[in-house]
Amino acid sequence: MAKTVEPKRSADKSIVSLKVTLRGTRPPVWRRLLIPGTMTLAHLHQAIQAAMGWEDCHLHAFDIGGRQYGDRHTVDDVADENRLTLNSMLKSGVARFVYTYDFGDDWEHIVVMEKRAPAVEASSYPACVAGKRNCPPEDCGGAWGYQHLLDVLANPAHPARVEQTEWFEWVGKFDPDDFAVQVVDAAIAARFHRK
Repeated sequence: MAKTVEPKRSADKSIVSLKVTLRGTRPPVWRRLLIPGTMTLAHLHQAIQAAMGWEDCHLHAFDIGGRQYGDRHTVDDVADENRLTLNSMLKSGVARFVYTYDFGDDWEHIVVMEKRAPAVEASSYPACVAGKRNCPPEDCGGAWGYQHLLDVLANPAHPARVEQTEWFEWVGKFDPDDFAVQVVDAAIAARFHRK
C-alpha cells in the first residue's frame, strides 16, 4: 500500500538532480528526479516508488558504499533510512548508489547524483523532469522475467502468450514504450501532497 509523505522543511533550498536507472532493462527504463537535498532516504524511497510506478508492496533497501539502509521495522540489519539525507550523502562524497525493490524480483535501481542546484521558487519538489519507457509490472519475475514478457508481447504467436495472459490479465494492454513525464510527475505530486 502506497504511503503519503510530508518531507521535512528546512532553510536549505538546494535541489539534487538524480538519474534513476532500472538495471537489467534493455532499452533502459530511467527517470530524472529533482529532489530537495534535505529529503531522507525514506522520502527518496517514496519518490522512486511513485516515479517508477511501483506499488510499494515489497521490501526495499539502499546500498551506499556497502552499507545497507532501509526501514528498520521491516528489514533486518539495516541502518535507519530516516536518518540519512541527500545533502549529507553529497557532503560525504557519495555520487552513486543502489536502491533495491522487491527482494524476490530483485529490481536494482542505479541512482546517480548528477548535480546540486538552487530551488526555483515557482517549482514544487520532488519532481520528475525526464525519463524513458514504462516501468515493468510488479511481480513479473525481475529483469529476466521482464525480458521474457517483452519477447511475448512482441510476438502474438509466442508459445508462452496464452500462459502469460492467464497469469497476468494486463499482458495485452501493457505498452513498454508508454511514458509521459506529466503522468509520472503527477504521481509524485500526489504522493507528496504537492500542488
